[in-house]
Amino acid sequence: MFDSNSLAHRLPVIEGANALVAFLFASSAPVAIILSAGIRGGLTEADLASWIFAAFAVNGILTVLMSAVFRQPLAFFWTIPGTVLVGAALQTLGFAEVIGAYLLTGGLLLVLGLTGWVKQIMDRLPMPIVMGMVAGVFVQFGLDWIRAFESDLFLVAAMTVTFFVLTAVPRLQKMVPPMIAVLVVGIVILLSGGYDSGSSYAGPVLAAPRFYAPEFSVAAALELVIPLAITVIAAQNAQGIVILRSAGHNPPVNAITTACGIASLVTAMVGSVSSCLTGPSNAILTSGGSHDRHWLAAVILGGMAILFGIFAPLVTNLLIATPTAFLSTLAGLALLRTLQGAFQTSFGPTFPLGGLIAFLVTLAGLPIFNIGAPFWGLVFGVIASLLMERDSFTKV
Repeated sequence: MFDSNSLAHRLPVIEGANALVAFLFASSAPVAIILSAGIRGGLTEADLASWIFAAFAVNGILTVLMSAVFRQPLAFFWTIPGTVLVGAALQTLGFAEVIGAYLLTGGLLLVLGLTGWVKQIMDRLPMPIVMGMVAGVFVQFGLDWIRAFESDLFLVAAMTVTFFVLTAVPRLQKMVPPMIAVLVVGIVILLSGGYDSGSSYAGPVLAAPRFYAPEFSVAAALELVIPLAITVIAAQNAQGIVILRSAGHNPPVNAITTACGIASLVTAMVGSVSSCLTGPSNAILTSGGSHDRHWLAAVILGGMAILFGIFAPLVTNLLIATPTAFLSTLAGLALLRTLQGAFQTSFGPTFPLGGLIAFLVTLAGLPIFNIGAPFWGLVFGVIASLLMERDSFTKV
């Protein structure tokens, strides 16, 4: 006899929905950051197409391989703070010099991962302070969701009501996962509301990656290598690792850093900034469904990323035509529980002041010495706890 419940359990429906939301997030605002940084730095359209291809296709392959090998969600993309750094560096450096810095950064990450030094550092970071930093990053997504009510009240309200109604009624939640329903409601409204789908697009469909000869310079090494490595390890990987741990997974820290190093060496040759474990995407992948099937969501996300890389020009145009409110609502609702958990951990019995400082510094978003605010959130949070919460260190 046909068992629909058994079939639904076997098919990665929830995982596919989470992967789609994570993909929509990764392929919208972060892509705009690449375009903005590249244009500011004088890169050509061909350079940007190659960058986007590598950022998605190479990291998509890495995501599929790592998630399948370790049987847990390990989604990789590129360092967004690092992209901002590169955009500023291109004002004074040639792209070949930047490529050389990418390669040096990849080599440094590879060494740190193979030696195991990264895991030792991560194991000694106080969890509440790290989660304060994570909360400082993720609260922006929650605020973007709230602000979206102003730009498209009907769309955002319909998606939000759907999410909360299904979440509040356990029986309905078992029948229809909230984020699946939110996606369906949002898409139906978009299709019936006359939004421009980008159907008139007449540009190139397939990406054409370019290969670059690096140029190694002291100026580029000093300006980019250490800051890029810090954004990967402390600002990006730290988020992803803590998020996965809070979801009950045990991410392999050394292997992750090693993989970032190897992938960064590959992406560098085709013009993309360093690879990293992504925080928001992994949070979305672990926001629902069975714990032991989260890795399937990551594999599906990796497949989507590979396709996006191949068809980057076409898909980017379609996403540009999608209202910002739709993507902001999807990401905000998907990360709501993760943000709640981050606040609960940050302001618990140990390191409450350090967690608060980490949250505030990260939320402020001000870089220091061209190093992103999440890193300084960790630094100042630890310093505050060392000065005023010494007893918390004895409780760890």
